Amino acid sequence: MKLLLAEDTRDLNRALTAVLTHEQYDVDSVFDGVEASALAESESYDAIILDIMMPLKTGLEVLRDLRAKNITTPVILLTAKSEIDDRVTGLDAGADDYLTKPFAMRELLARIRSLMRRGAASAVKELRFEDIVLNTDSFELSAANSVRLSNREFELMQALILNADKELSTEYLLGHVWGNDPDAHEDAVWLYISYLRGKLQAIDSGTVIIGSRGGSFRLEAK
Repeated sequence: MKLLLAEDTRDLNRALTAVLTHEQYDVDSVFDGVEASALAESESYDAIILDIMMPLKTGLEVLRDLRAKNITTPVILLTAKSEIDDRVTGLDAGADDYLTKPFAMRELLARIRSLMRRGAASAVKELRFEDIVLNTDSFELSAANSVRLSNREFELMQALILNADKELSTEYLLGHVWGNDPDAHEDAVWLYISYLRGKLQAIDSGTVIIGSRGGSFRLEAK
């Protein structure tokens, strides 16, 4: 997997590059937004990691330019805790995820792996488990009938299907579906699990979601 890392703090840039290289990623690292734009537009990457505050061109400006040119490479924004408005703006501008500084290296690695799974899943038009089919283009969940899911419902159902052989903890879902949003909590996971259970009933599916509030969840055929 080939990554582009744009971070102007040189010590952090070197540390991230060393860890990512150790994890077998091919990393191009740059220190300002102009360099980031030039490489992102001329090279092919599996993911791009952008610091928001960079000299010459900010991460947000780089992101907007990429999306305006229909470059859809997944982007993770690196932000400071005080940059809440920038995080919202970045997500609206097309960022796929964000990470708040300071962060643990293992969390960055988990976010990258999550982006790779999403990319692999998006290349598949349909995800299946037992009698249900999840269409990744239309966000439709089908069995005897069909219903359209919201973005969050889709991401949650996608996680459950892709990990159908595992029990997914509430903490895992908060990290991989909600991106560790500071405003999200276990009640949000439970609420959307309840929504999906209602959708499964609405399409007359024999598949159920096993689990209880604050615990782990998995798909199972009745």
